[in-house]
Amino acid sequence: MPMTDFSTLQTQLGVLTWPLLLCAFLALMICLERSALFLHQTLLSILPQKQAWIKNLRRSTLSATTENVNALLAQTSVQQDLLARGATLLLNQVHQPKALREELLSLWLNKQQRDLQAGLKVLQVIGIISPLLGLLGTVLGLIDMFSELGQSQGPVTPAQLSAGLGLAMNTTAAGLIIAVPAITAAHLFGIWAQGQCLRASHVLNQLNLWLAGIEDISINTNVYQAFERASKPIEPLKAHIEPQP
Repeated sequence: MPMTDFSTLQTQLGVLTWPLLLCAFLALMICLERSALFLHQTLLSILPQKQAWIKNLRRSTLSATTENVNALLAQTSVQQDLLARGATLLLNQVHQPKALREELLSLWLNKQQRDLQAGLKVLQVIGIISPLLGLLGTVLGLIDMFSELGQSQGPVTPAQLSAGLGLAMNTTAAGLIIAVPAITAAHLFGIWAQGQCLRASHVLNQLNLWLAGIEDISINTNVYQAFERASKPIEPLKAHIEPQP
């Protein structure tokens, strides 16, 4: 039965059967692997116990003393989500200068973004190649159809057109069926990966500020408001002159 189905598929797609099947297989494997990573990271980020250290840091007004840093490190080192691993990296380098921690954090975030976006370029390439393979099948089908018409001595019958047109339509449909989900999945996973990295960068940069000694900065507030208030010029005091009698 499987051999019969494959023979039917090969009859419908012609010489492009194996290239289209290879594109479909690679796209399916990449989508399944990225979906598993998406579900894993999502579960890690929504579990309350996994994000307890962020809530504690939001409510805390304590300075970055050795005791507080070690307590926070004890919470993050046992977790495997993106934010916890980045926080553990920063907390382990607490004795390094702030500029060096920022450089280390930038390199780490770049690596995490590459890992989250792994395979998406291949998925985009598959989304580009598959319609081209379908278009190639259309051309081959038309060539086959005109070849049949050229060899015919009598009137044109639907049977002479069906084989070439069938190959043309089948390969075009197969290419589009592979390309549309592949391109859509590549863009959706790319948006998710970028969002994860931006969120991690925001939280970890503010954690780095806390390690640098800047206190009373909440994770969920706009830090730049503090700098705007600090940059406003101080208005000079106006002397109150009482009118002389």
